[in-house]
Amino acid sequence: MKLKQLFAAAAVFACATGAHAQSAGSVILESGWIHLAPQSSSDPLLINSIGGFPVNESLQGTGANVSGADTLGISATYFVTDHIAPEFVFGIPPKFDLDGTGSLSGLGQLGTVRQWSPTLLLKYYFGPAQQKLRPYLGLGVTRVWYTGGTVTNPNLGVSLASAVAGGPVPAAFVGPTTVSSVRSSWAPVYNGGLTFQFDKHWSAGLSVSYIPLKTTAVFNTPVAGANVQSTAHIKLNPIVTYLKVGYNF
Repeated sequence: MKLKQLFAAAAVFACATGAHAQSAGSVILESGWIHLAPQSSSDPLLINSIGGFPVNESLQGTGANVSGADTLGISATYFVTDHIAPEFVFGIPPKFDLDGTGSLSGLGQLGTVRQWSPTLLLKYYFGPAQQKLRPYLGLGVTRVWYTGGTVTNPNLGVSLASAVAGGPVPAAFVGPTTVSSVRSSWAPVYNGGLTFQFDKHWSAGLSVSYIPLKTTAVFNTPVAGANVQSTAHIKLNPIVTYLKVGYNF
């Protein structure tokens, strides 16, 4: 009889700790692996100006896309109620490779850039607070900006100069291409995922987010003493996977 009472008491305790883990007032810190998979495409490169004079000419057949990247993510979640919880997500800025497409595909990697994208989500958890496996849906916003934009391919400038001139331009007349800016922007975030609660403190989760995002990179190429400024309008639209482990305080 005492053994049955002991098991019953343990079961009640387990339910109580489970309820506390994802109920109103809980604070959960999480960390894990973030994979960003851009569904990228771009318009043809646009020559804005040559030597300061407006041109606004598209280089048909040119383009660029962005490769995937991995990074360490960190997030904090606070349960306002048993079902509603805001989450703040950030992490080490991943480095993306910018690759040529179309007539620029033979150049391979054109350059690299780091992306900063702290994100604020408002999530709704389904099921009771004591349920170990809880799905959720979220909606949020991210602020995206870029640093360390670098052109790593010395042949990009020659290709751009030759396209503008309509024929081959000797490399001696072309200076190194630089990135003068990459446009920052706000973007919505559509999110969904699952959290599994192991015990009172530890949990694991998986979330998938979609971010409709686009940006513009501005390049400067010295050609025979005149600066050729060009832009690349790129749609990133990344799918972001976040596999994480959490601790409830």
